[in-house]
Amino acid sequence: MVSTDDQTWGQAREMNALEALMWRAEGDPRLRSTIVSLELLDTTPDWDRFVAACDWATRLVPRFRQRVVEPALGLGMPAWVVDRDFDLHYHVRRVRLAGDGTWEDALRVAEQIAMTPFDKARSPWEAVLIEGLPDGQCAFLLKLHHSTTDGMGGVQLLGMLHSTTREHNAAKPQPAPLPPERTTSTDVLARQLVKDATAVPRAVAGGLGRLGALRRPDRAARDAAAYASSLQRVLADPDASGSPLLAERSLSWRFATLDVPFAPLRAAAKAVGGSLNDAFLAALLGGYRRYHEGYGMAIGAIPIAVPISVRREGDPAGGNAFAAARLAAPADEPDPVRRMQEIGRMMRVARGERAIAAVGVVAPALSRLPSPLISQLAGNMTKANDLQASNVPGLREERYLAGAKILKAYPFAPLPGCAAMITLLSHLDGCCIGINFDPAAITDEELFVQSLREGFDEVMAVAA
Repeated sequence: MVSTDDQTWGQAREMNALEALMWRAEGDPRLRSTIVSLELLDTTPDWDRFVAACDWATRLVPRFRQRVVEPALGLGMPAWVVDRDFDLHYHVRRVRLAGDGTWEDALRVAEQIAMTPFDKARSPWEAVLIEGLPDGQCAFLLKLHHSTTDGMGGVQLLGMLHSTTREHNAAKPQPAPLPPERTTSTDVLARQLVKDATAVPRAVAGGLGRLGALRRPDRAARDAAAYASSLQRVLADPDASGSPLLAERSLSWRFATLDVPFAPLRAAAKAVGGSLNDAFLAALLGGYRRYHEGYGMAIGAIPIAVPISVRREGDPAGGNAFAAARLAAPADEPDPVRRMQEIGRMMRVARGERAIAAVGVVAPALSRLPSPLISQLAGNMTKANDLQASNVPGLREERYLAGAKILKAYPFAPLPGCAAMITLLSHLDGCCIGINFDPAAITDEELFVQSLREGFDEVMAVAA
């Protein structure tokens, strides 16, 4: 995992182009970019200690006290500004499940919180204790806007904020909150115009440096042609049609969870010379095939999207640094070994594309388009997907929140118009899998979750 400096997480004052796209694409409510972490705690924290921990987190990570300000006329990137009206009471709350609460009850509460849009006049996050689980347990829900961070950045954040001991650490740093700012949309635009003006000389110098390529026009032409060819492959629609069984879409999200042991899943991947991600994706595709069989339907290759981290050692912590691989995935392959091998080959090809980060190249132009057009373009790339899936390395050591031990940590990524978004987060010696699906596309939750469970069992049996 990329190392984290407590003083650098989320320090960028402007969104990058990808983050601006996610922020502005929400003109279509199906493209809301909300991410949720749901942790199962072994006991219910003392409320005052929990609130104090949240206050400390907002001082350690200034992003929690910042709101988003759009530049005037939408010309440029949205900026993060310290909120002069910040009120911790608005962001932190607790709810109690009725009667003898169950984990399914907690998931229903989490769904409703996740589906509720952010107030964009405030900092886009919420922290909720969900009390009333059996044996005095409770759940901690952290809701963030995706423009704040991606999955890897989220793990960096939780690694900073969660304690390594159950006892209170009186020696931890106690930074003062940043002073509030009165930055307006006009101020943001003016600041960016100044920044752009100072960037012109550097761009000119870079262009002059690239003129040296004209000494070898044959090489320059080959490089340009190779990149153009790669860009065409990256942006092309996958050569697969969506399943008719999963064609419907709605505004609703539903959550489910799976627990899978880490060691057998990794062993299955190693048995065929693959990665944990190959085994994860192959298990999901096997589950999709079984779900269709439950309806007496055949399934072919299906369109899926898989994020690829482009984060590098030394990059600032937090924020978003990922690209997307769009694949025609072999859900119709019954052999888990061949399925792992084929999906692994596809992912290696995708990671090797010269234009894999093409979204970062075109996003600055796209992010300046009117929001309805951004929504249409972004939706066209995601709504046809039967599956989006992400695998994030999590924390492998015990952590605590306000004196409560974290037993499980489930990630729920946004559902940008696709049938299901399924995320794996490794935690201790297990894999916590968060399933976010559209109930209009997947109408039988029990069959779907059971099919996915059998898909993982099928893959892990390879190691045996």
